[in-house]
Amino acid sequence: MPLSAKDLSLNSLFSLEGKTAVLTGASGFLGRTFALALLANGARVVALGRSERLGTEAKKWADEFGADRIAVKQIDMYDTAALNDLCDAIAADEKSIDILINNAHELGASTGFNVPEGSLEQASFEHWMKNLQGGVYWAVQTTQRLGVRMKEAKRGSIVNIATMYATVAPRPQLYEGTSSLNPPGYSASKAALAAFTRYTASFWGPSGVRANCISPGPFSNTEDVDGQNAVAEDSPFVTKLKGYTVLNRIGRPVELCGALLFLASDASTYVTGQNLIVDGGWTAV
Repeated sequence: MPLSAKDLSLNSLFSLEGKTAVLTGASGFLGRTFALALLANGARVVALGRSERLGTEAKKWADEFGADRIAVKQIDMYDTAALNDLCDAIAADEKSIDILINNAHELGASTGFNVPEGSLEQASFEHWMKNLQGGVYWAVQTTQRLGVRMKEAKRGSIVNIATMYATVAPRPQLYEGTSSLNPPGYSASKAALAAFTRYTASFWGPSGVRANCISPGPFSNTEDVDGQNAVAEDSPFVTKLKGYTVLNRIGRPVELCGALLFLASDASTYVTGQNLIVDGGWTAV
């Protein structure tokens, strides 16, 4: 059939109307914006998270978009059996699983962030294992359990959220004189996630399932309304971050949503196995 202008419109190419998206880490700094972007473009969102904040955020989303468009699943994803059971329940309950966004990762002291014991010299087995579980194995679990529905339907888009540090190493001088620290287990686990993305794309491509990565650059949380984990816009650390990008600023969560919608929607039906780096030009120079 010949293409029409309607087929090439934004509303057609990027629409998620009638699709169901499963989003992990839905109450986090980036996850909250991802959920809004999915809902605003027509998707039903199954939101997974551990924080009590998830319920509060979901009520706002339900008020704006309708209660039938949002399903909240509170889960401690470190509980492997519980996560498997929840994914099986979602696969059984939802009419379709069209989009899977693996966004969850704990960015705290237990994974070695911003504590001296998270350093290369001191990082413990527990630090490494928590990073590997959150950084790649959670995505493995959700992909295994929910991807089966995608394979049966012969369609689906998996979007894994990695980091630019899966591609380049953190710069040591960025952390000098600060209390900030990006642990080695995070980089290693997200590099594994990028490799897992390519593997999934390769093996499930014949079944019509696509898998891609988004690797955010510097997106420090300076806007959290309750101040949780927020850093000051004019802090020395954020100032250094800005200086390492060619745009001379840090990113805003909304600036990841174009990439997310592109990879989740039919605008990217011939794109798979890719890692889209959204970093303000950090890795370009």
